[in-house]
Amino acid sequence: MFRPPVCYRFKTITLRADCVTLKAILTKLTGVTMTTNAATAGQVSKSAAEIYDEFFVPALFGQWAGPLCDAADIQPGHDVLDVACGTGATTREAARRMARKGRIVGLDRNQGMLDVARSRAPGIEWVEAVAEGIPYAGDTFHTVLCQFGLMFFDDRKKALDEMMRVLRPDGRIALSVWDDVANSPGYADMIELIAAMFGKEAAAALQAPFILGNKQELRQVMEDGGLAKANVTTMTGTARFASIRDWVRMDVRGWTLADYIDDAGFEALVAAAEKQLGRFAASDGSVAFPAPAHMAVWDSSP
Repeated sequence: MFRPPVCYRFKTITLRADCVTLKAILTKLTGVTMTTNAATAGQVSKSAAEIYDEFFVPALFGQWAGPLCDAADIQPGHDVLDVACGTGATTREAARRMARKGRIVGLDRNQGMLDVARSRAPGIEWVEAVAEGIPYAGDTFHTVLCQFGLMFFDDRKKALDEMMRVLRPDGRIALSVWDDVANSPGYADMIELIAAMFGKEAAAALQAPFILGNKQELRQVMEDGGLAKANVTTMTGTARFASIRDWVRMDVRGWTLADYIDDAGFEALVAAAEKQLGRFAASDGSVAFPAPAHMAVWDSSP
C-alpha cells in the first residue's frame, strides 16, 4: 500500500504499504476512469492502521520482514531507511538486527500508520514523507528497504531515483512486491467473487497490490528507475486467517473495499465466501493459501 488524510477502512496490500493513490492503478485494471474518493485517495485512518497492524501484519506481511532483511544483509552499524514502512514490521526487524548500532528510519506517507508504528517502537525515527521526495541528503544510508510499497507509488521512477540518491556508494536496495495474483489462489478466487457481487471497480481495489506480479514488468520498472541488473527472485509465502469470516472482514474493513461494500454487503460476501471459498479452510475453520512474492535486490557498486 501516500496526501491530506482521507479516512477509509483499509487493507493492504498492499496495502501494507505506504498507502498511496490507487486511482491510476484501478483505472488501468478496470478500464474505467476512476473518480477520487476514499478508495482512491490513498490514505488510511488511524483505526484502519490499527486494523492493519493487528490483523494484516500477522496474516500476510510479518512473515516477509525477515527475508527482506536477509536479502538486504543488514548488519550492526548500518544506516537503514525503510520506505513505505507502514506500521513498521520490517523497520523493527531491521532495528533488531542492527543491535542498537547505526541509524534506522521508517518513512511513510500516512500519519495513521506512523502513529501505530511509533507506539510500537518509540525509539525508532519515524518520518512522514512521500517516497518521491525523501527528505534526506544524498549518500546517507547503507541500505534502503521497501516492503510491498513500489506498486502503489504515484511515480515509481521518481521513487526509485530517490532511493538511489540517498543510498551510499556500495549500498543496497532491497524491495518486495506480490507475485501475480494467479499464484495466490485465495485472492484470485476472492477477486472473482467480489467482481460478481459488487462489480469490477471493487474487485480492482483488491487486485491492485498484485499489479507488479509479472517478473518481466517488475524488472522493466526497476530498469526504468535506474536499477538495471537487479536480482529478482520469487519466494513462497502463506496467507493465514483464523476463518473465512475473518479473511473477509480484513479485506473489507481494513482496505478500500469499505467504499463499495456496506454492512449488508459484508454479510452477503461472508455467506458467499463460506460456500465458494471453503476449499481454503481447514477442518478447524482456519484459512491458508499460497501468497508468494518477488524480492528485488540492487547493489550500487559496479
